[in-house]
Formats: sequence, structure tokens, C-alpha cells
Amino acid sequence: MVRRSRRDACRRRLPLQTNATPSTGFSRVDRVLRDACGSQWTGAVARIERGGRVAFERAYGRTRADAAGEPVYVDTLFDLASLTKLFVATLALRATERGALDLDGSLVHWFPKWADSEHAGITLRRLLAHDAGLNSGADYRLLLGERIACYAIERELVAAPGERVIYSDLGFIVIGELLQRAYGRSLSALIGDFAREGHRGVGYRPPAALQGAIPATEEDAWRGRVQGFVHDEKAYLMGGVAGHAGLFGSAADVAWLGEQYLGALRGRACMLSPSTVREALAEQAFDPALRRGLGWALKTGDENSCGRRLAFESFGHTGFVGTSIWADPTRDVLGVLLTNSVYFGRRDTSAMRTSFYESMADDLGLR
Repeated sequence: MVRRSRRDACRRRLPLQTNATPSTGFSRVDRVLRDACGSQWTGAVARIERGGRVAFERAYGRTRADAAGEPVYVDTLFDLASLTKLFVATLALRATERGALDLDGSLVHWFPKWADSEHAGITLRRLLAHDAGLNSGADYRLLLGERIACYAIERELVAAPGERVIYSDLGFIVIGELLQRAYGRSLSALIGDFAREGHRGVGYRPPAALQGAIPATEEDAWRGRVQGFVHDEKAYLMGGVAGHAGLFGSAADVAWLGEQYLGALRGRACMLSPSTVREALAEQAFDPALRRGLGWALKTGDENSCGRRLAFESFGHTGFVGTSIWADPTRDVLGVLLTNSVYFGRRDTSAMRTSFYESMADDLGLR
């Protein structure tokens, strides 16, 4: 995480007022987000890019719905929730390009306990595609006092590797551990190097000076109001650093990661090779609700959160606290929406996400 003082953070944000005029032609997007502000979330930032350039960026609302709330700005850091998986997946794909990991090789070298067990058939590809057979997760109350990474690695499988898609936090906890073992460095340090290479501010465990400027998420009886530290309970028990959740970043950070894939398909310079990107965005595992690439979800139908307007080739991901990204490679556009929708409870906000992406497509004139 890039460290900066509270004073520096405020100085940087002064020109980025939340009441800035939205880009011309995005009236539908602006209306959808204005209507949701204060009822479905307290704060949000939307960013839309076309051809690798910003077409729309706007902040809405405040970090909380009480007197402690601060204005949200376009560079505000949000709990990215499961969008963390995209950054960790990209690290893993880069490791395969550099020869540190093999996409289809055995992982027994890194996890010796998997030898001669049902886990022996698990590969990095299967973990990234969510069809390794690991359980989706675990109730955090069962994990108190556990070493979460060991729990994820050693828990019995619920399906044979490659048998079916099970969207799995545990699988990405394993990927995080795999990266640490392969490089001999912490996941936080690996992400930090990756972020600095791209001149991005994404990272784990924001410094205390910035926590009040981060949109708050859920209030629970265990931790009180969650603000400035990770919402996901498993990641919290892991000290805020995990392969499936825990990253904080801005809408620009998330859009930058999406551009590493979208831009590679369109001939722009990116961190991953075009061949790796094509593999990551090809269907690796079929699921009737949401097909799976390597780390990415692939549009499967109009009921997906990207809505009806984006092409079938679109790829994206969502996060539990109210974050999302979808990119359409056929039109060279992407949209990022970061919110704290769990602030008002664990309600289904998929309709609002869909309205955002359909309005984005309408405002861009996509047909």
C-alpha cells in the first residue's frame, strides 16, 4: 500500500469534488447512481473507459451515513472484496510466464500432503477456474483458532478436480499460499511490488491515517462497524492478507487491472502476453449461471450483472461488499463500480449493478 499522510491525502483530493460535472453523454449512468445513493450504499465511484481512455469518472455520497461520514472522491480507496481474486490471479499468471509456476503441473511439490490423496489432481488452472473441488468457504466461527491457510489446503474435497464449478474462496486462499511458497515472500509484498510496477495504490491493510476516508461496510456484533479493515471474516482472521479478499484500491486501480487484459486483446502494451490473456479469458469450466476463465467470470446470459447490452465475450467479476468490473472486448469498453452496499445490510443489489452496466452501454451507444 502506498503510504501517505492524512494531510497529503486531503491535499490530493481537493480538486476532485464529488459534485463535478459528469462527462457529456452519461446522463443515464449518472441518474442510476444518484437514485441509489443513500439507499443502496452511502458512497460509490464509477469509472468507464473506452479504448483505454477514461470516458466517465464520478464519485457519489459519503463514507458513512452518520456524522462521521466524509465525502467520497474519485481516488477514494474501497474494500475490493473478491476483486482481490483478479489481482492474485494475475500474479499467478505472471508466475507461469516467468517459469515460477506451471499452469497444468502437479502442485504436490508445494503441498506435499496432497501426494497420494484426492488433492493430487489439483492444478493451478483448476484453482483459477474454480473447479478444483474445494469447498466454497467456511463459517468464520468454525475457523477461530485455526490456521486458515492450512484449513484450506487440508480440508477434504467436495468434488473431484475438474468435475464441476464451485466458486471457492478456499481455492484462492490456496493460490495465495502457493505464490508465497513459490517466491519465498509474503503475499502482501508480492502485491506491493506488482502495484508499484503499475504505479497503482492498491494494497492490503490501509494505514490508520487513511481509514476514516474509506467507505465503511457492515456493522456486526463481533467487530462493530467495519471501516478501513477488511470486511471478509476469513481474510480478517488471516490478518487482512489473503488470496480471496483483503485488497483496498480505487476505481482507477481496478480499471488498470482490467486494461491489462482488455488492452492486450486490442494491441496495447500490457503486463501479460496476449497468449496468456487469451487463455485467461477462454472458457475453462462451464457453469450454467456463470462460466469461468482463469480468475475471471465470463458472461453466460443476460441475467449476469453486466446485463443485456454487453457482448457474450465480456468478462468481469463482482465483490460481496458491492464492487464490480465488466469489460466488453468487442467494443473495447470497461466499467468499474465500487460501492459499500452491505452498509445497509446484505440485500441483493444485483439489479442496481445491472442498471449501471446497461446504462453505460446505452450512454456509449452500444447496440
